[in-house]
Amino acid sequence: MLQCTNNQLPRQNIKEPVSKGNILIVDDDERLCRLVSRHLEHSGYDTSRAYNGEDMHHQLQQAPYSLVILDIMLPGEDGVTLARKIRDYSDIPIIFLSAKADIADKVKGLEIGADDYITKPFEQAELLARIQSVLRRSRPYTPRQRTKARARFAGWQLNLVDQTLATPEGQQVDITSSEYNLLLALVSNPDAAITRDEILNVISGREWSPMDRSADMAISKLRKKIESNSRKPVLIRTIRNKGYQLIAAVEFED
Repeated sequence: MLQCTNNQLPRQNIKEPVSKGNILIVDDDERLCRLVSRHLEHSGYDTSRAYNGEDMHHQLQQAPYSLVILDIMLPGEDGVTLARKIRDYSDIPIIFLSAKADIADKVKGLEIGADDYITKPFEQAELLARIQSVLRRSRPYTPRQRTKARARFAGWQLNLVDQTLATPEGQQVDITSSEYNLLLALVSNPDAAITRDEILNVISGREWSPMDRSADMAISKLRKKIESNSRKPVLIRTIRNKGYQLIAAVEFED
């Protein structure tokens, strides 16, 4: 039998819980910060708090964060100004948490690069759901691993090794990395519509909003490169209220 004293306890294999992410809460309402922090930590997140812009910048320099919850009405620089400064050096997801409920304020917040906008008062369950949604969409897009080297559709050839595109006549077409990722998503799911939300996640790792036309612009640019008439597309079809779909049989080759 194993004997031990108070000073010599047997080692136990205790598995530490894995954090879902590290979240920085920026709000001058200290009570609100404590409540949000407590709720998020209970849900498996690590949290830190900042009560103004100076505190926020200091915290962001001290540790990596998964997401910033940012109030708009702060002492000193407001949240909109702070969000613009964050976007100058980081793509970290930002959720505005504000008492300003006008649609113009929401649109402005999303246009400067915020990933979501929640008005006060709010339900803790809604905040948690929004955080989970933003973090899920902010994960970098990684194409599914394939053993094949090329994808052919309607005579076109997409090289999955060197990420190049060739016409049915064998001529190389210049495409950006975003266009390659978008085309790869389409050829990988030829029987399914790719939503605008999924398109933005593919090309930039962020969430789509109804005011954002980036997904449609990305499709338009790609159509100009692979359609004989981009005004009357036959390869990439618009699926009403859903998104876009590649209308072509796809073959993967070694």
